[in-house]
Amino acid sequence: MSRSLQVSIIGRTARITLDRPQTHNAFDDELIGELTAELDKLAHDNSLRALVLTGAGASFSAGANANWMKRMAAASEAENRADSERLATLMRTLNLFPKPTIARVNGAAMGGGVGLVACCDIAVAAQEATFALSEARLGLIPATIGPYVVEAIGARYARRYFLTAERFEAAEAYRIGLVHDIVTAAELDARINELLGALMLAGPHAQLECKALIRGVAHRPIDADVVGGTAEHIAAVRASPEAREGVAAFLEKRRPAWVPAPVAPPPAAKD
Repeated sequence: MSRSLQVSIIGRTARITLDRPQTHNAFDDELIGELTAELDKLAHDNSLRALVLTGAGASFSAGANANWMKRMAAASEAENRADSERLATLMRTLNLFPKPTIARVNGAAMGGGVGLVACCDIAVAAQEATFALSEARLGLIPATIGPYVVEAIGARYARRYFLTAERFEAAEAYRIGLVHDIVTAAELDARINELLGALMLAGPHAQLECKALIRGVAHRPIDADVVGGTAEHIAAVRASPEAREGVAAFLEKRRPAWVPAPVAPPPAAKD
């Protein structure tokens, strides 16, 4: 049983809550191991369609735990490398998660917490949320999260926020592309549910292939290899059972097989 996470399944959505509110859901080797293992497990659960990641209490995640950092400061270079590789594996596992992922940023996201946000497909933040890539203030660098954060906000904003390590608000996170939506704390779950509803309308295999498509074409010149690769990709997807079902449903003006049946409203109360 996990000591660092709460995991719940609601319908076809998994929700992972980092559950160390007393330390603002800061990372250590235990939390990293448990979260990586849980993501691996959920990735192979074909009954699930989406994943929501959030934090318990006032924060999303404060990044590295102070006691963990103290231990690593006294560790050898080899021990630090092994530890860093475990964190890098966590970020890569979340980034490559086969189902759509949503970061529910309920509060402060610092350091590695920003990395988790950047690794999710969609990020929604409460207005009160704050962010910082604070590593340089400790004489460190945001190395293992760097590729994902740079992909999310671009090199230009990374040059500012990696170097200053300054804290910024949700509005700035939205402006630079780290989060997609900002809502009040009271509206956070309603907005997440709207996004989950939209995700359930799309084909699950198509979503997986969309994620692969983005990884395959991002930051590449639109040359003959990319053009030919995309043609091959859509040809293969068109021949899939899911695509045939989706096109048939559209032409027949019916709901595709993967879309959940609408829930009937409760009967009206009698006077």
